[in-house]
Amino acid sequence: MAKILLVEDDPDIAARVTEFLSREGHIPEHVDNGLEAKDRLRIYDYDLIILDWQLPGATGIEICQTYRSNGGHKPVLMMTGKDTTQDKMTGLDTGADDYVTKPFDFGELGSRIRALLRRQNSTVSMTLKAQDLELNPSERSVTRAGKSIDLTPREFAILEFLMKHNDQVVSPEMILNGVYHSESESTIDSIYTLVKNIRKKIGDKQSVIKTVHGIGYKLLS
Repeated sequence: MAKILLVEDDPDIAARVTEFLSREGHIPEHVDNGLEAKDRLRIYDYDLIILDWQLPGATGIEICQTYRSNGGHKPVLMMTGKDTTQDKMTGLDTGADDYVTKPFDFGELGSRIRALLRRQNSTVSMTLKAQDLELNPSERSVTRAGKSIDLTPREFAILEFLMKHNDQVVSPEMILNGVYHSESESTIDSIYTLVKNIRKKIGDKQSVIKTVHGIGYKLLS
């Protein structure tokens, strides 16, 4: 699962890409102009940014330049009708990580997204482990001491977030931002409830997920 910002002003393309990303198990957020995209990237954290080139307010090139100059390091995929070699060089030199031209095949788009996310997480093992707890993102499976554990999609996303930040203290606000749509009406209380459910399902009494009082949680490896 990845939180993905899609910046595209064509409503038909945006709708189809958003639906595709949701089917792939991601959390897509769509904006249709460059200025709002800049604001989102300044406030929220994303795992991947998909940028159209020609946008109202600010171009995809300008958005990418601003994002990189502000220290943004997450992968950027340019998605545009511009297909000359010079256009591609311009996009890549600006800081984009990959380039797909319109019209595109959704199979190709999915492959490029998976490749960028793998590259982003190249230092992380495919199977995440904490003591005898194992989580496989690609298979969407969780086991503890070899026993399969059934989690809801949101519980799975929260546990995955914690395991990707093992031995780090994370606040409920960080979890909320990492696994929910930025405009979601979900609250901090929902995070407390879901972590409680996860603990019950994995049979944990803070030996794996430790509560750091007044701050949040720490997953112990």
